[in-house]
Amino acid sequence: MGRGFRSASGVVLAVFLLAGCTDDKAASPDPDPGQPTVAVPTGAPAAASIKLGPTGPAAAKAKCVGVAIPVGTDPQQVIDASPGGKTFCFSKGLHRIARAIRPTDGSTLASSEGAVLTGSVQLSQWQPADGQWVARNVLPAQYKLKGKCEDEKTNPCQLGEQVFVGGVHLTRVMSLDELKAGTFYGDYQANALYLADDPAGKDVEMSRTRTAIEVSAQDVTVRGLTIEHFASLPQGGALQVGTGWKVVANEVRWNHAVGVMVIEGDRATVSANTVADNGQLGIGQYHSADVKLTGNLVTRNNTDGFWIADWESGGIKSTRSSGEVSGNDIVANRGIGMWSDIAEYDRKIVGNRIRDNAADGIRYEISYQAEISENVVEGNGFGTGRGSGPSLWDGGGINVNTSAGVTVVGNLIKDNRNGIAIQSRTRGDGPRGQYVLKDVLIEANQVVMDEKSASTGVVENKESPAADGAIRFSRNSYRIGDRQAERFAYRGATMTWEQWQAAGFDKDSVSS
Repeated sequence: MGRGFRSASGVVLAVFLLAGCTDDKAASPDPDPGQPTVAVPTGAPAAASIKLGPTGPAAAKAKCVGVAIPVGTDPQQVIDASPGGKTFCFSKGLHRIARAIRPTDGSTLASSEGAVLTGSVQLSQWQPADGQWVARNVLPAQYKLKGKCEDEKTNPCQLGEQVFVGGVHLTRVMSLDELKAGTFYGDYQANALYLADDPAGKDVEMSRTRTAIEVSAQDVTVRGLTIEHFASLPQGGALQVGTGWKVVANEVRWNHAVGVMVIEGDRATVSANTVADNGQLGIGQYHSADVKLTGNLVTRNNTDGFWIADWESGGIKSTRSSGEVSGNDIVANRGIGMWSDIAEYDRKIVGNRIRDNAADGIRYEISYQAEISENVVEGNGFGTGRGSGPSLWDGGGINVNTSAGVTVVGNLIKDNRNGIAIQSRTRGDGPRGQYVLKDVLIEANQVVMDEKSASTGVVENKESPAADGAIRFSRNSYRIGDRQAERFAYRGATMTWEQWQAAGFDKDSVSS
């Protein structure tokens, strides 16, 4: 398998003869009568056929040569004792990290031997307690909680400590009465941790250290490591990434909140990593310009019950940042696949395969200037949880929400809860002007809406109607089955294909 989608040749086009339709201010002018043919897509984008290459430590090609960090030593002591050292090589085995590692400028933290960095501690002092098992004095002191959970009554996602028995992640319950096989309960006030399952003869571990590697320097490389079982708090990363960092060929898994978090990390690169099974989010990006997130496998994140539809859960989320998200497989996350939210700018989301995520495949929200092109967006939006449903307010395939200067071109959008959802809301002002829906072009996409899919179209608040001409649908190809079915929506009305065209949209597009 070849990594990435750099060989993408673009959308395959064909020429169709189309008749003119009624005029409307919301759409672009009719095509030139002297040019009655238009190009619409018939072939899938390259992302549909190019497979993701190796990710994780197996993709780390370079042998690590430098200062050795043996198992059982404190990595920070080794780093501090080698001020001239630039490359630090973790030996094969399990490294228990009791405090966050702070690398130096231009240094490399790597392994070519299969090093695992864990933030967990072993628990062995178990006592029977009324048919259950308890370990005392192992929890941290109570701390301030934050985060929105799918269960907003007991908020189990806010606590960072996780428990693993034989490497299997247990589910947290919030009272002793709920305790059953496969779960654990932490009583922070009494400092007692309870299991229903007999731990005798089993390897029981609890995540305790918050962060594996934190931002302390620029131009750092992290390569070939497995990073797991860190008790990162909501919106916090087990692996933090700073300015000019290169995070390549690592596996970041089973951490409580965010796996990889780029924090004010301009020009950072995160590539060829496996980021899986983290409690909240796979990859986060905050206030970071010109970042490249490329060729990663981001899958099965949000294992600890964060709000699926609307609180930074799922695959990748970026805020107040710019850069490229390309060639990634973003698959089966319990949340949004790729989410740009709040003052994003100059964003490119290109050539990704975004499939089977519980909420939207791609959401571009209250932001500016984006290219969303040649992605395969399939099977998303069917597990959004509380407060969600099939309306266009909940997205599905690609969702553009109150943003300006967005081009959605050449994507395959197939069998999602909705096709393309365009939303206009009242959202205030940002650093580049008012958040408003305008200059949105939806062009040369293939949209497949089977019987499970709801619709494609525009929804708006009464206080923020979409301005005439704010959105243009052009040269798209739709497969909707029944042309008389109301699979489109605009200004509060559901529409058939003919009504959608009569409203001024997709007048040079085709449907089948």
